[in-house]
Amino acid sequence: MRRTVAVVILIIGVLAIVAGAIYLTQPAHALPSFFPGYAAHLAGKHPKRGYAGIAVGIVLVVVAFMAGVSGSRRRARR
Repeated sequence: MRRTVAVVILIIGVLAIVAGAIYLTQPAHALPSFFPGYAAHLAGKHPKRGYAGIAVGIVLVVVAFMAGVSGSRRRARR
């Protein structure tokens, strides 16, 4: 069960990193329409959202790694 949770958290973390990278590289009018911050009339980017997405993604990847490692250590001791 712990490994499944770790994999789900890892996937969410990777998606957050990808979304953060999209926010940093694309102007607001070129974002996918389902992204918060999409505005057809704006030419600027959303760097705060990009940095926040990358930071949250990194934290989630670390949490997933720690959950996966602690789960494998418990199985090895049994």
